[in-house]
Amino acid sequence: MAQTILSSGSSGLSSADLLKLKTFVIESLTRELEVDNPPYSSREAFVMQKLDDIFTRLGNKVPASIRQQLTRETRNEVLGYGPIQPLLDDEDVTEVMVNGPNKVYVEKKGQLQKTGVTFENDAHVLRVIDRIILPLGRRVDADSPTVDARLPDGSRVNAVIPPVAIDGPTITIRKFRRDKLSMQQLVEFGSLTPQMSEFLRACVVSRLNIVISGGTGSGKTTLLNVLSSMIPSDERIVTIEDAAELQLQQDHIVRLETKVANVDGRGQVSIRDLVRNSLRMRPDRIVVGECRGGETLDMLQAMNTGHDGSLTTLHANTPRDALARLETMVLMAGMDLPVKVIRQQVSAAVDLIIQQTRLKDGSRKVTAITEVAGMEGDTIVLTDIFKFEQTGMTTDGKVVGELKPTGIRPMFTPRLEAAGFKLSAEIFGANLGDMLRRR
Repeated sequence: MAQTILSSGSSGLSSADLLKLKTFVIESLTRELEVDNPPYSSREAFVMQKLDDIFTRLGNKVPASIRQQLTRETRNEVLGYGPIQPLLDDEDVTEVMVNGPNKVYVEKKGQLQKTGVTFENDAHVLRVIDRIILPLGRRVDADSPTVDARLPDGSRVNAVIPPVAIDGPTITIRKFRRDKLSMQQLVEFGSLTPQMSEFLRACVVSRLNIVISGGTGSGKTTLLNVLSSMIPSDERIVTIEDAAELQLQQDHIVRLETKVANVDGRGQVSIRDLVRNSLRMRPDRIVVGECRGGETLDMLQAMNTGHDGSLTTLHANTPRDALARLETMVLMAGMDLPVKVIRQQVSAAVDLIIQQTRLKDGSRKVTAITEVAGMEGDTIVLTDIFKFEQTGMTTDGKVVGELKPTGIRPMFTPRLEAAGFKLSAEIFGANLGDMLRRR
């Protein structure tokens, strides 16, 4: 990081000398890499050897402390993503946000905080963006100033440059979890209760169609990952994503990922293309990372034509909002369908909406599990099976509340029982369950 190296005036070298030295080392290494072009697997060893050679030629002009610092920072620049590489290496950091060369934020344990990390200037940020996207065959320039990409570890990257980004180039990286969370861990974190866990497992195995709704960063993909892991191993699963994030452990999986158009504007493969194609692949389950457009119509039709047990996510703040979002996205398919027909499609296709929420204290919880119970006139009927009730805040800003059943058994209970799940009355609220049970 430029900021770190410039603070080392105690070495006897001026800030300008240190910056020149760092620039010289990086440029020398870059030329060596371009000439020799070592295999990816041996690039790190090559860089470390060349660094030793450079410092040997410089002799005793560089103190040991500066040499170590230069080695670390040059390695990050040449092999990693410059100043933000240490943030990407930090397991507690879940998101990295570069709002220009002097404003770098992270999300850590659910909270946003500004870091002391800086870039040299806008050009330095642009070099890091290029390092991310060029190996992927993507481009970003004044004519195409936004780009989505994926790091080799699966982390999602969005970059925006001027003229769209007024205050300088920006980078947003949603880090990819190396360790896949389990349902038990979600229970331990307080994201849901053991009763909700048992109920959701029964719903997945019983092949209910499930939509996970939530805002940005609420944990939708994490929950989708956990639910998908409960799909029996003898079923054929097709996953469809913009950027492959799901970490399913089953053996019979086909993973599909969208493709952006090439420089000539051709060759794009959209989520909708992949959903349509997946229907010809004999899937037992279709798992779509996120519905955000016309592919929603194809997904609903798949759910209604024998592909039970499908799962997807969408952006919405409540289960009722999720229904409105589904309607809007179906209309984006270009079909001039009456609203009542769309609602009939939705009510017939979707069995369950799970609302995932990022609360004010940064914690992530399932705040509602809601049954899509059919139609009454032109309105889709929703019934909450579990709900989170917030009762207050602690003095240190923690949300206080309770996840509890509403006392109502879902209308699809016979489907769960047919699949071998006879859930006890206690799961739905023992006292209210018998009184409010619906046949």
